[in-house]
Amino acid sequence: MEEKEIIDQSQLAQDVAEKIRYDFYDYFLVKPLDPIKVKKEVSKPVATGDPKKDKDGIEAQDFDKVETEVVEVNSDYRKGVVIKRPLLYDNEETKDKAVVKAEVGDIVLFRDAAGLRFDLVKDSRLLRMYDILGIERQK
Repeated sequence: MEEKEIIDQSQLAQDVAEKIRYDFYDYFLVKPLDPIKVKKEVSKPVATGDPKKDKDGIEAQDFDKVETEVVEVNSDYRKGVVIKRPLLYDNEETKDKAVVKAEVGDIVLFRDAAGLRFDLVKDSRLLRMYDILGIERQK
């Protein structure tokens, strides 16, 4: 089922790319996918006893124990589908010098905070080639 989603994303990216009137000089236009969820251990202090007032009337409570639990949170990394490539990649003279070999429809990995929000295309980001950490390979 995951493989089918990748194929559908690729075809969708091709269709969307044809309708975008903008060309970008050195940015990839990427549509972020749903956030990646990861499990992390979180430690939180546990109160030992009731709050006690000190001589100034301020309530204080001791936290001598620590409780650890596993929670599911959003990863610092995110996947996205390449919708448009930089002009550099389509120029015959410079395409061999391209560092990132990402094609339209490829799924790339990047830091969630990376890139620029591009509100002219709904829910998209502009990423430089150095923001792209990897390309997901199809099985």
